[in-house]
Amino acid sequence: IKSASEEPVPLHEEFIYCCGAATHVLKCGPWKDLSKDESKNLPRLLFMIIPGNPGLAGYYRTFIQALYCGLNQQYPVWVVSHAGHCKPPSGMEMIEDTDIKELEDVFGLNGQVEHKLNFLKKNVSKDIKLVLIAHSIGCYITLEMMKRASELQVLRSVLLFPTIERMAQSPQGKLMTPLLCKLRYALYMPVYLLSFLPEGVKASLVRFALRGTKTCDESSITTSVNLFSVDCIANILYMASQEMMKVVERDSTTIKQNLKKLIFYYGTGDSWCPQQYYDEIKMDFPDGDIRLCEKGLRHAFVLDASKEMAAMITDWLQDDLTKL
Repeated sequence: IKSASEEPVPLHEEFIYCCGAATHVLKCGPWKDLSKDESKNLPRLLFMIIPGNPGLAGYYRTFIQALYCGLNQQYPVWVVSHAGHCKPPSGMEMIEDTDIKELEDVFGLNGQVEHKLNFLKKNVSKDIKLVLIAHSIGCYITLEMMKRASELQVLRSVLLFPTIERMAQSPQGKLMTPLLCKLRYALYMPVYLLSFLPEGVKASLVRFALRGTKTCDESSITTSVNLFSVDCIANILYMASQEMMKVVERDSTTIKQNLKKLIFYYGTGDSWCPQQYYDEIKMDFPDGDIRLCEKGLRHAFVLDASKEMAAMITDWLQDDLTKL
């Protein structure tokens, strides 16, 4: 007999249009549709993951399965890709073929915030409480969501490796800003040429690129193969260039208003949000739940530490869940 932990977790995958843009959604648990008000057995809580950039849902596959199991399979755990970051299946275009332009600049940073709010409005009943788990630029998006839609029933927001301020001034930002803002078009041609390679060769290239990672998650490798699509890369780099320009000042007002709901988790060697940012936010919000990673996890924790991260989060949320 298989033990419960080895049972394959029910994972439901769909490609939809949200705000007119191709969006990849991965759902863990038996709840596929949370928009129906009449169904009696709606869960009381949804865990929704807001990804970093590249915002491909596949990177979080192991993470949501581990989270779902860690929560004793009691609550659905969903991850929603950023608009236009996934390679849509054949027969589906990157942008929906309609005359109605649903959203100005859906692939930009502001568009990605509206995209997540729109997704929730269309797919999740407003009676369902939310735990938002955000990663990297997803943390900025999450704070924006809480600011723009105060009616959302957010029980907790967990902000992992939060890039919520001075991105262009961070060590990694200084390196990437000129590249993203001036040279990003130069990257399209090599990506276009690489896109013709056979899938197996692409996977080998990804493995080579990630060879420094101790135990690289297999789903990261298959997901990274998507990055050989010019459309995806164009949207990913465009969003990144906007991050450098727009993520400047920390939104302390929104943080202050929601402080009791927020958990921050900073990395020690994180070149996107250096430890100085942690020290400063800790000083500004001495009562906040602001933690510094003691395990040496990397900014891109999904590559090799999804299970560890999921276990920590279930631990942090134990009290909230018992009160439900």
